[in-house]
Amino acid sequence: MKEKSIYLKLIPVMLVFFTMGFVDLVGIASNYVKLDLNLTDSEANIFPSLVFFWFLIFSVPTGMLMNKIGRKKTVMLSLIVTFASLLLPCFGDGYILMLVSFSLLGIGNALMQTSLNPLLSNIITGDKLASSLTFGQFVKAIASFLAPYIAMWGATQAIPSMGLGWRVLFPIYMVIAIIAIFFLGATHIEEEKPEGKPSTYGECFALLGNPFILLMFVGIMCHVGIDVGINTTAPKILMERLGMDLHQAAFATSLYFIVRTVGCLTGSFILAHWSAKKFFIISIVCMIASMTGFLLFDTKVLLYVCIALIGFGNSNVFSILFSEALLSMPQRQNEVSGLMIMGLFGGTIFPLLMGFASDAVHSQAGALLVLAVGVLYLLILSAKLRQR
Repeated sequence: MKEKSIYLKLIPVMLVFFTMGFVDLVGIASNYVKLDLNLTDSEANIFPSLVFFWFLIFSVPTGMLMNKIGRKKTVMLSLIVTFASLLLPCFGDGYILMLVSFSLLGIGNALMQTSLNPLLSNIITGDKLASSLTFGQFVKAIASFLAPYIAMWGATQAIPSMGLGWRVLFPIYMVIAIIAIFFLGATHIEEEKPEGKPSTYGECFALLGNPFILLMFVGIMCHVGIDVGINTTAPKILMERLGMDLHQAAFATSLYFIVRTVGCLTGSFILAHWSAKKFFIISIVCMIASMTGFLLFDTKVLLYVCIALIGFGNSNVFSILFSEALLSMPQRQNEVSGLMIMGLFGGTIFPLLMGFASDAVHSQAGALLVLAVGVLYLLILSAKLRQR
């Protein structure tokens, strides 16, 4: 009976994980905005960078907010902000309007990612947390890989997309966000009350003085930077080297998230029975092979293999690093969660650096070199993970 109750609580939580995946539409969306408004790489990469900029601002305050109003209420607030972000593009595609929409999407996702992962720990505890977080990432990735397909369908099917073109994905995802709001609102989840007085900003940031927490924080920055970076850059690589148009090259983003989805699903089972450290090392080896291939190959099949390898390799990095951080300080999970999600700010830094690098050398090879630095850090970090 208890197990059935847990599954009933997991269903709405996993639906919110699906909603969390809406943030990944920014990769394909920035490419379409670039095409519509005739932007440079540096200008177009402002959109994904802007989305993840808000993780720097809102993650730690969200951890503190959870101490005051609870994790579930914070998740509900994040869903409402996400709904607003998806509503705006239904009214137009102007530059300022899209900037506001992507900003709200980033704010909502910062609130969501900071509060949803700890909320899951109220349902699933102990060593099963890493595999459960990975399954949540699997559900999230479904929304991620569907976004390019919906955008392509909207861009090429004018009548079914209600005249919105590629922006049809916004109202579709908005309806799902509304469903998630009602389902989670109707679900009762027990939350333990934080011990002692609420943490201050200084006390939250002081946790970065813990060497292990700092390593995990930078690791998550690199993971998200690679995730957003390849999401944005993979179509550009295919257009540059194979002469594809954007509609054809958009499949690269979907391929990345399809393999990432498969990686999350398999990872949720592997991590339940196998050492997280060993699986982490295998994941990084896949990413190294991918980066090497990107720099050497220029044929369609081999480039697709590289996209698949980095998709699989990057699929479980977040769950492993996040769960390691939470389990290292179980009494400060809200604050640690806020800091770790602040690490998603890497999704701002990497695209900006990649845009400048690719413009500087007039090739996506510059962007790939930036990504390679992130992969190298994760390789070094693997030696610091605890053997469980």
